[in-house]
Amino acid sequence: MRKGFIIRIITIIILLTTCNWANPVSYASDDSKQDHLMPAVGSILVEAGHAKWKQASLDLEELQSLWNSVKAAETPSEGKSSELVANVDTALTEATTKLNDGGGEPAKQALTTLAKAVDAYVSSLQNDTQSVDPNKLTGPTSAQLLLPAAKNSLNAINEKDWSQAKQNYRQLIDEWSEVENTIRADNNVLYSQLETKITLVRVAIQAEPPRQEQANQEMQSLLTLLTDYAQGKTIESGSNSSNQTYSLEELLNILKEARQQTENGQSAEAVKQMEQFITIWPTVEGKVQISSSSTYTRIENETALVTGQLLSNPPKLTEAIQIMDNMIAELEPIVGEQTYTAWDAALILLREGLEAILVLAALLSYLKRSDNTKGRKWIWTGAVTGLVGSAILALILIYTISQAASGSARELFEGITGLVSVVMMLTIGHWLHSKSNTSAWNNYVGARVDSALARGSLWSLFSVSALAILREGAETTIFYVGMAPSIDPYQLLLGIGIALVILFILGYAIIALSVRLPLRAFFLTATVLIYYLVFRFLGESIHSLQIAGKLSAHAVEQLPSIAWLGMYPTWETFIPQIVALIFIGWQLVRQELIKRK
Repeated sequence: MRKGFIIRIITIIILLTTCNWANPVSYASDDSKQDHLMPAVGSILVEAGHAKWKQASLDLEELQSLWNSVKAAETPSEGKSSELVANVDTALTEATTKLNDGGGEPAKQALTTLAKAVDAYVSSLQNDTQSVDPNKLTGPTSAQLLLPAAKNSLNAINEKDWSQAKQNYRQLIDEWSEVENTIRADNNVLYSQLETKITLVRVAIQAEPPRQEQANQEMQSLLTLLTDYAQGKTIESGSNSSNQTYSLEELLNILKEARQQTENGQSAEAVKQMEQFITIWPTVEGKVQISSSSTYTRIENETALVTGQLLSNPPKLTEAIQIMDNMIAELEPIVGEQTYTAWDAALILLREGLEAILVLAALLSYLKRSDNTKGRKWIWTGAVTGLVGSAILALILIYTISQAASGSARELFEGITGLVSVVMMLTIGHWLHSKSNTSAWNNYVGARVDSALARGSLWSLFSVSALAILREGAETTIFYVGMAPSIDPYQLLLGIGIALVILFILGYAIIALSVRLPLRAFFLTATVLIYYLVFRFLGESIHSLQIAGKLSAHAVEQLPSIAWLGMYPTWETFIPQIVALIFIGWQLVRQELIKRK
């Protein structure tokens, strides 16, 4: 009986020790109280095995004290299941009772139960550490969690155990999907490098036959990146494309080139194109993911699959072409989703420019009616100064854009300036609607000129004119900054050119020929256009922040996706746009009620 118990004790100790150290996990510190639980239990089991009941009782008292300290030190975030804690408490009480009764077989059974209860508790500590809520992880700790699966996969690759390597790789992918957003938000350059290496590993192990040398090389690189990042070392950008500007259209062209080379039987050249595709993909994947999560998943899977087929011996060209055709068909509808047109660009300049012309014409007309001819040149000088100031502001913002035109910084800048534009346009829309009748407009202009003349200085007229033009120019510049990253340069220049021609004709007609515009129709039309731009800019700006990783994206395929309205199938874009519509409607109704009163 005693021999059997000793063997059982030794077995339990070996198992518990193995469980406790085979997969080491960092606790609060290396000498944390939880780490002392299992050695204490093991000591008691050894004493009981030699029938040293008195010493076992003393050791059990120390274990009880240690256990009380462990429970007292737990924070709510560290708290274990109440059932596990209760099991240890019950087992401790039972073991204490049996030892106080003189030991024997009942005490041995009670100590065995205690050992299992403590082991379950300690194991739960390890499991909880390994399954931390991704939202509470930092980038480096996320990388630390990926290391075991990556190391296991590398070992299997070195042993040419491809079945195990694929299984370990799938585990790595599962863990990566839980922490990739955390790493991307912390270090976008590293995220792109990791994403590229993970895909290249997959390509190598899925090739037929698997490419051991390439798989080993890419996995070693992946492990180096993860280890350095986890240890807080600086990550070099190297030749990675995350710090360069690429568009989804450019990525699609690379894919089409690879398809053409595959069709021509140039598998080696096609592989190089696909490797470039894989390298660039992390810089544009956010747009695909938010537009369609299912398309995003398919593209990631198909990218590795088609590259693996090209690397197979012999290359599976027919299958590769078929998959590439599917990828092209899936990406093409998304490429044009975020593109503004020349019409959008022209609308902004037309609205702002026409308002500037109306302000200028009204100022000149008011002076003419008051027989103040000296003030005209001051108004014109102020207008020219306002234009020059607008041009300087535009150059400053263009320089700022060029500095932020790489990686997620581009989308972040676009998102922020777009939201600023939305706030400005809501203010302008309210102002336009309040001036949508002739008397209100005349009162507005008259008040400004009278105020300037009352100061007794022609510089006041200069400042009124300059500030009016500068305000319109500043608004136009900011609106174009928000639009620029999502419009083809040719379309932008075409829209500006068309608007300038129209504004020149209208300006000459209004100022030189004294043609009178129907103010109410103009202001109401301008208000509608402004609110259209508010709705679209709001959706596009939030979309850009999602791509930059600054906002979450809960995609729902059933939500509308309408490019020309800036609508995307995510709750984060849909709900604010609906709220904006309600606010706009409330503003319009409120203004009408005020006018009637």
